Amino acid sequence: MALASLLVPVAAMAQSADPERWQLNMGQGVTESSKHAYDAHMLALWICVVIGVIVFGAMAFAMFKFRKSKGAKPDVDFTHSTKLEVVWTAVPVLLLVLMAFPATEKLIAMYDTRNAEMTIKVTGYQWLWKYEYPGTQPGESFGFTSRLDRRSDEIRQSGVDARTADHPHYLLDVDNPLVVPVDTKIHFLIQADDVIHAWWVPALGWKQDAIPGITNEAWTEIKTPGIYRGQCAELCGKDHGFMPIVVKAVSKAEFAQWAAEQRAKNAPAPVAPATEAAPAVEAAAPVTAAAEQNAPEAAAQSAG
Repeated sequence: MALASLLVPVAAMAQSADPERWQLNMGQGVTESSKHAYDAHMLALWICVVIGVIVFGAMAFAMFKFRKSKGAKPDVDFTHSTKLEVVWTAVPVLLLVLMAFPATEKLIAMYDTRNAEMTIKVTGYQWLWKYEYPGTQPGESFGFTSRLDRRSDEIRQSGVDARTADHPHYLLDVDNPLVVPVDTKIHFLIQADDVIHAWWVPALGWKQDAIPGITNEAWTEIKTPGIYRGQCAELCGKDHGFMPIVVKAVSKAEFAQWAAEQRAKNAPAPVAPATEAAPAVEAAAPVTAAAEQNAPEAAAQSAG
């Protein structure tokens, strides 16, 4: 048992950003926040491993050393030891204090949204997500909705066993993923339009509730390009299980190209310049002048 406990943290080192089948530990993620959470978790895990080895080791030693077959007899006169009670009360307190300092520091860092390079607004609906990229200049803003991909929707409504449908990302794929640049601090504004949702991508290392009437904040800075998946983590209605989240992290150059394409797609239709109508007005001018010149003669003929 002690050997298995020691192997758990070692096996965790090989975990990927997204959860995997038979995963023994949390993943390290791809952001600073996820690294902080992973470090805090591993510190607590190692402390628990040491405590487990000591406690179960002492129990095993006592059971085999002082067993009845070797002539051991219970001490009926045993009383509580004040020194032992002080020790096993003080040691947990010291451990909690030891863990509280780094945990508090990392928790404060997770909510520090200052100096962000870009902002993304996330809105939860029943049952889809809307992403908006506010711009600093007119025409720079754009947005789109992201919902369960059509293939997953067809499978879930067909009644067939999804394990035989040959869809590796069943219920974890969308029609329009959230595209973000790597090595960029991104400020998220998260809210909901109807009921409480929760925007959660495990690889990013945090989860934030989307509440109607309240705007919550979070930030991330993805270090590794890739596709990272998550789900709504707050029970929000009958289709709660069909609100996946897909984040696609790309290079800054690729993101700039993608953003330009999105702005062009969302741009309003061009308005014809006013100068194009000028020739038609000029062409009509001689006809109008001739009509005004002939108007008195026509009036005289009518009077005669």
